Amino acid sequence: MTRKPTDLVASPLGLHQPLAEVLRPRTLAEVVGQQHVLGPGMPLRLAFESGRPHSCILWGPPGVGKTTIARLMADAFDAQFISISAVLGGVKDIRDAVERAQAARDGLMQQRTLVFVDEVHRFNKSQQDAFLPHVESGLFTFIGATTENPSFEVNSALLSRAAVYVLQPLSADDLKQIVALAQSHQAVPAMESIAIDRLVAYADGDARKLLNTLETLAMAATQEKLQEITDAWLLKVLGERMRRYDKGGEQFYDTISALHKSVRGSDPDAALYWLVRMLDGGADPRYMARRLVRMASEDIGLADPRALRLALDAAEVYERLGSPEGELALAECVVYLAVAPKSNAVYKAYNAAKAWVKQDGTRPVPMHLRNAPTQLMKQLDYGKGYRYAHDEVDGFAAGERYLPDGMPEPGFYAPVERGLEIKIAQKLRDLRERNAAACAAAPDAAGDAENG
Repeated sequence: MTRKPTDLVASPLGLHQPLAEVLRPRTLAEVVGQQHVLGPGMPLRLAFESGRPHSCILWGPPGVGKTTIARLMADAFDAQFISISAVLGGVKDIRDAVERAQAARDGLMQQRTLVFVDEVHRFNKSQQDAFLPHVESGLFTFIGATTENPSFEVNSALLSRAAVYVLQPLSADDLKQIVALAQSHQAVPAMESIAIDRLVAYADGDARKLLNTLETLAMAATQEKLQEITDAWLLKVLGERMRRYDKGGEQFYDTISALHKSVRGSDPDAALYWLVRMLDGGADPRYMARRLVRMASEDIGLADPRALRLALDAAEVYERLGSPEGELALAECVVYLAVAPKSNAVYKAYNAAKAWVKQDGTRPVPMHLRNAPTQLMKQLDYGKGYRYAHDEVDGFAAGERYLPDGMPEPGFYAPVERGLEIKIAQKLRDLRERNAAACAAAPDAAGDAENG
């Protein structure tokens, strides 16, 4: 479909149309990207070709074509298209959509209805549930768009009735294709190749951001009567390059997960990369510092106790210096954590102890371990028989028990053969041997006392 250059300036009503709207694909063939679902033989393409619409959820980051695909689906099935914003809409909008769908179904033309809900994850449970009976009855086809993982944000009942299609950020080649399309419609002047590369990087997979930026650049270039957009001029207009980053969404948690797993996997380069990605994207360095403290405690533990201290020091350094100088301390910490010996033995031991206490009864404290601050307590044998470890050989009371009476040895803590825990494991083996020898000798000592 060929569009006139004048279409880029004004609508039939004489109103300016955003470039993103003007260049919105009118057919499936015009869609840029998403070939993993729209290519020949791919699932969403087959849905278009089947002639039978079905409810679905389009999950992907901003600017990847969710609204465009929904509109094209309505056109493909000659369906009435009703758009609802979950941010601004509510139950009233749902009722209105139901009435319009009923009117279209019962009218002379007997037209299908497609209800598109943008940011469907913003609807609460009752609002999502309001769709269910109408989706089940086939009154309308439901298309939801979300930037969040629908597994967590969409009701299971609604999710089970809708296919989920995952849309990906547009590639650099995809975005360059959009730039070329805009230029072919005289929407922007010529651009240096390096300027196009920078613009594509700036858009970071978001076609809407790319088109909005192109429109801004075109207006600025027109005012300055530029024949070509250079890289130097682009930098001057855009300022410091900013990455798209959803600080509270799926991408955020995926990235912090990648950072944590890179540290656990002892890959300093990957750990540093993900740290910088998060900082570059606007993540709070204080939050990052807290996560590093957690990594030091959870994944390194006693294999290298210095790691926890270094993580705390890095957090303090950042508080004193702020950005950007303080971020170097975080980088130093993440590299140290990545190369440090790893142990989650204490982490596992703590969880095992919690699980034991939760399912076990409240066992009384053994008498010899109880404190006896009063004379009455002493008369009741509180603390009787307690052996003060400092008075024993090597500061260890061999054969003494510190667990409740009748409780078996749980073995919560099992040090690994890495880092400092190698020495800890050896010491525990030595102490267990001394305990076993003391317990074996105890009956003999008791027998000698009786014979004497």
